[in-house]
Amino acid sequence: MTTADVTTVGLIASLLLVAVAITLSASQRLGLERDIIWATVRSLVQLLFVGAILAFVIDPEQPLILSWGWVIAMVAFAGVVVRRRTPEIPALLPLGLLAIGAAAGVTLVVVFGLGVFPLEGRTLVPLAGMMIGNSMNATVLAARRVVDEFREHRAEVEARLALGQSSSQASRRHLRSALRTALTPQIETTKAVGLVFLPGAMTGLILAGVDPIEAVRVQAAIMYLILGSVATTATVMTLGVGKRLFTTDHRLIDLPRPAERS
Repeated sequence: MTTADVTTVGLIASLLLVAVAITLSASQRLGLERDIIWATVRSLVQLLFVGAILAFVIDPEQPLILSWGWVIAMVAFAGVVVRRRTPEIPALLPLGLLAIGAAAGVTLVVVFGLGVFPLEGRTLVPLAGMMIGNSMNATVLAARRVVDEFREHRAEVEARLALGQSSSQASRRHLRSALRTALTPQIETTKAVGLVFLPGAMTGLILAGVDPIEAVRVQAAIMYLILGSVATTATVMTLGVGKRLFTTDHRLIDLPRPAERS
């Protein structure tokens, strides 16, 4: 057995910490016990299912087109998630697909075009997954922040429109604020990596017995790629949402608060 092996007994032992979380929820009367149990069971089933499929998809004997198909499916699913989390924005699905697809495309071209990693199923799928996952979170955050900015400063935006400014001019300051908010978490994560926490890729490589310096190089490359993909996605989403919240004659559409939605 290598240091990276986790036996069934080890997996079951790790559930002791889940039991601690359930106990704390019960003792503090948080009412989260069922949610914790459901999240634990669901995550295990999902991971086993995905792991079984990936074992086939990234097999070196299988054609690379299967891995590319998996990447496209991840982009599509991420776009649907973005649409579901921000339902008040019209025609968001195409924009979400564009933003996440652009981020994935740019980063994968850099990764494999410049030879940072070899183009194989075992590198394509995990790297694309990390880029798309982080980009999806940034996309949702950017979209929500744009909506909140316009909702909170509606009077100011409409005053600028009344003074003759175009929708792009009236919204520029608020879009800039929303984009800054969307990018800040990833920037802070990048600054704190290695000091505050050890990220997953680096930790996994070290557990697998890889030299720590080599693990650092891999992790650094991944962190920079994620930062670039998040910046790309958040920018495309922020600018796109800013346009979708105005009518063709430069009027800000109605933005009901969550409690007001039917």
